[in-house]
Amino acid sequence: MKTIMGTLFVMLLPALVLGGGRPVAPNGIPLMEGYRAWQVIAPSYREDKGHIRVILGNDTAVKAMRDGTRPFPDGTVLAKVAWTATKHPKFPVATVPDRFAQVEFMVKDAGKYKATGGWGFARFVGDDLKPYGRDASFVQECFGCHTPVKGNDYVFTGFASVP
Repeated sequence: MKTIMGTLFVMLLPALVLGGGRPVAPNGIPLMEGYRAWQVIAPSYREDKGHIRVILGNDTAVKAMRDGTRPFPDGTVLAKVAWTATKHPKFPVATVPDRFAQVEFMVKDAGKYKATGGWGFARFVGDDLKPYGRDASFVQECFGCHTPVKGNDYVFTGFASVP
């Protein structure tokens, strides 16, 4: 029993240290603290998934978006929060968020994530924010989708205009 507990501790220690007790993706990116308070950059809707999404940015991301800085500087973090979509029961022409689906992060570190355009990717799914994927190979799935926007430093989103 002592050996099993010791083994579990050794296996969990890196996640606890890296994430401060928060969930950690297979590639070591933890669920970002405070992301819900970040500034909204834009909403989006993904038809194939039926997801309403809100893209948020940390201060570095917001400044780069405002200034049009490309490539984005190291330290930029974008969060994409997604919910399933449903019709509003009292106003059926309106589509509104239903159940939380996932939150994804793009973390800019040109040196660390050189193989994926300078971006690290992480996904946390469901109400328990379970890290997505068994290993870091899911990053190639994310990066593959972002290659069409290489000219915008692999970022689809821009500030939604507001007068």
